[in-house]
Amino acid sequence: MDRVAFRAQTVVADIALAALAFALAYVLAPTLPEMVWTELPSSFWQLTGLYAAIAGGFAFLFRRELSPWRYVSISDVLVLSRSAVLTVGVFLLAVFVFDRARTLPRSTLFMAPLIQMAASMGVRILRRAMHERVLESFSPLKSITDRMSKAPSLLLIGPASLADTYLRDVARGHDRGYTPVGIVTPDRRDIGQQVRGVCIIESLERLDEALADLRRWNRYPRAILFLEEPARLKGLTADMLGRLKNDGIRLLRLPSIVELAQHDSVTLLPMRDINIEELLARDPIELDRGAIAKLIRGRRVLITGAGGSIGAELCRQVAAFDCEHLTLLDISETALFEIEREMRETYPQISRRAVLCDVRHAGRLTAAFKGETPDLVFHAAALKHVSMVERHPSEGVLTNVVGTWNVTEASKACGAGQMVLISTDKAVDPTNVMGATKRLAEAVIQAQQSNHEGARFSAVRFGNVLGSAGSVVPIFKSQIERGGPVTVTHPDMMRFFMTIPEAAQLVLHATATSAEGERGEARLFLLEMGEPVRILDLARQMIALSGRMPGKDIEIEITGLRPGEKLTEALLDETERAIPCAPKVLEVISNAAVHLTATQVTDLAAFAEAGDTAAVRRLLFELVGQIRREKPGSPNLRVVVGG
Repeated sequence: MDRVAFRAQTVVADIALAALAFALAYVLAPTLPEMVWTELPSSFWQLTGLYAAIAGGFAFLFRRELSPWRYVSISDVLVLSRSAVLTVGVFLLAVFVFDRARTLPRSTLFMAPLIQMAASMGVRILRRAMHERVLESFSPLKSITDRMSKAPSLLLIGPASLADTYLRDVARGHDRGYTPVGIVTPDRRDIGQQVRGVCIIESLERLDEALADLRRWNRYPRAILFLEEPARLKGLTADMLGRLKNDGIRLLRLPSIVELAQHDSVTLLPMRDINIEELLARDPIELDRGAIAKLIRGRRVLITGAGGSIGAELCRQVAAFDCEHLTLLDISETALFEIEREMRETYPQISRRAVLCDVRHAGRLTAAFKGETPDLVFHAAALKHVSMVERHPSEGVLTNVVGTWNVTEASKACGAGQMVLISTDKAVDPTNVMGATKRLAEAVIQAQQSNHEGARFSAVRFGNVLGSAGSVVPIFKSQIERGGPVTVTHPDMMRFFMTIPEAAQLVLHATATSAEGERGEARLFLLEMGEPVRILDLARQMIALSGRMPGKDIEIEITGLRPGEKLTEALLDETERAIPCAPKVLEVISNAAVHLTATQVTDLAAFAEAGDTAAVRRLLFELVGQIRREKPGSPNLRVVVGG
């Protein structure tokens, strides 16, 4: 009822403004007799009422009551102008039919719509100005000191268009946490202009000069807000950012695309400090969110390894896409408790259940799957530390190979529609146990797809994930915090990198793409990772970002390659060839056979259960060799590299 009353008030206000506009235009008409000032003709009230009624009809027709005045925009101005022009047009037609407009001053037809537009726009602009507190700075009772905000100063870095969006959202949200003191833009042509009262003071390549000017003006920033991903901004160096942090300046950023999916607008999610890995990451790749939303919304989803880096991010993104029910499965009690608590606090509306279960135990795993009846299964549970799995190959086989087999069997038993395995680039021509186990896990996916007509099976293969538990970044962080040295195994070691949100997005994108493809073939997805990064350069950048000098404040120590470690990783095997199929997407056809039988898995599991390390390692690499070198003839494995 309150909403209806509010809308009615809006229409009544527009009618009153139209009536006032017509009345002013009528009495100000130069052709009107002087007697009008003492006694208005009766036709005046009739004409005013008719004009107001027509204006009200158009206000209702264009649903002006649905547009709040405090959010008035250019599109609203255009609609108001069109309404005023149509009102006077219909009014002229009506009075001409009635009495050929004999009692109507002709100038009224020109002045009335102009006054109506000015009045309608004026009250709305005034309402928006009050909502955004624009008028506070014009108060004549305030001194210059009172006009200056006491909030810490903030420097904006990014395009002028994004600065305009941010400043508008800040004004609407009445956010006074920081006071913007300037804008630094990548486009030099914008220098000297103002965006909502904030001056664009310099280009990004002259950031040091901009900071010097702000210091001279006593407006040195206590924080810098990056309006887009820092990695996209050309001219920013690790040394420069390190100096800023050392100077006590907070480096902030707005929510990412992934985080915005969990909120209605930027104003609902506060700025946060930038992580080091975000500064080192390449340009993020944006995938088809519409297809992912269509896949997830209203579906039951189960995620193994839900407490890990990738598994937890998958939980967040799946919940953000409004799944019907979310099952969190993990063997780590602490990790499962933390992600379940986060889901309960962040997404209280999502139905969920935490299941403490080991993927190695086929019986209990199948029972859990049957109890949860998921539509989609994401298998993120794995042992992934190369050196640790190299020392414990039996554990790697039991979790990565046997566990994957158990998850696929449980997915079939519960009638799941899709199951996706998370793999790694170390599965390509593996030289270590971890990579070999993940290559066999991919073969498990292909074998299950060949033998089962119901569910769709696919895998996702990508490089190192910045900030994950298995990434080198947390190791470097802790070493830098201790004062060094930072240890690098080889000066020429190179790796592909991506962010955790990107990795989770790719998993969802792989699932959506697999859902649209033909049945009968397992599909392996790869992200086009760009150029690999030298680990030594990564270490130097991280030291510089901490505000210290590599080789001077913190030493870098070369320790030598560990067992099973390669200098470089490849995204594609030598048996695979790539065919472009879409922008930034390649389809790779492989002639390698990928059969893996239940007997082979059982034999491998028996050696692992017995703790026969030598036999496990021998059989493991024998199976990998068979998978990579057998003659063509088995079902092809299709690999899609998605960007």
